[in-house]
Amino acid sequence: MSQSRRSFLRNSTLAGMAMTVPFRNELLALAPAKQNFGIQLWTVKEALSKDSASVFKLIADSGFKHIESFEGGKGIFWGMKNTEFKKTMDGLGMKIVSSHCDIEKDFELKAAQAAEIGMSYLICPHKGPQPTIDHFKRFADQFNKCGEICKKNGIRFAYHNHDYSFKAMPGGIPQDVMMNLTDPSLVDFEMDIFWVTAAGVNPIDYFNKYPNRFRLCHVKDLTKSAQGGVESCVVGKGTIDFKNILHAGAAKGLKYFIVEQEAYTGTSELGCTKDNGAAMSKLSW
Repeated sequence: MSQSRRSFLRNSTLAGMAMTVPFRNELLALAPAKQNFGIQLWTVKEALSKDSASVFKLIADSGFKHIESFEGGKGIFWGMKNTEFKKTMDGLGMKIVSSHCDIEKDFELKAAQAAEIGMSYLICPHKGPQPTIDHFKRFADQFNKCGEICKKNGIRFAYHNHDYSFKAMPGGIPQDVMMNLTDPSLVDFEMDIFWVTAAGVNPIDYFNKYPNRFRLCHVKDLTKSAQGGVESCVVGKGTIDFKNILHAGAAKGLKYFIVEQEAYTGTSELGCTKDNGAAMSKLSW
């Protein structure tokens, strides 16, 4: 039997099955599932501080399934207990998968609270430019210790980059130093694609160089600012080729795709949230 006839008969059989209720679920299982995507709450920080309930609902209505929090004035859980925050997310069909946090204070407590509600990651959001490469070596030691605490609690630790860690300095490139000196069994990385691009580096090169080390990413598009620099914008409105970058990242171990926007020229926090949700729903990777 030819391949074309075999395909025709199989498709005809499936079409017939579709007319019967017992096989409906089996057919649905054959369809490719759209990957979930998330949002970093820094994107809506001002609106959240005024009316968190309505903002969380808007986020859910915009298609986001994952939440990445940060440690602001109200804490990782926005003034709620960790279990209350989880209940709120559950009610909206969302899950808090990660949070940026201050790793210098009460880190063991934060790891225990994150694990209690099924979070996957605690993340160091920033270290800043440093005078010598030795500072970044010490950060690697600290990250390994944080990773041990997270592992003990059944979650993971990661570091989120800015542009400075991709800029060479005497002794090496800070990002490479931190990745080479951290234990892969303890420490992962969250690639902020905006900042890698702003540093003049191709994100795909780093996915290939360090497979399975970047498990999360910030999907944040880049455009020119009025002052001549760069700023973030709605996904698809800037210059970053997310279709190819996210596909390459997923092939090398990326699991979480988190939208973040920090500038709102011509729109608002909530407006950009809706627009980013619409843009992400059209992407595939």
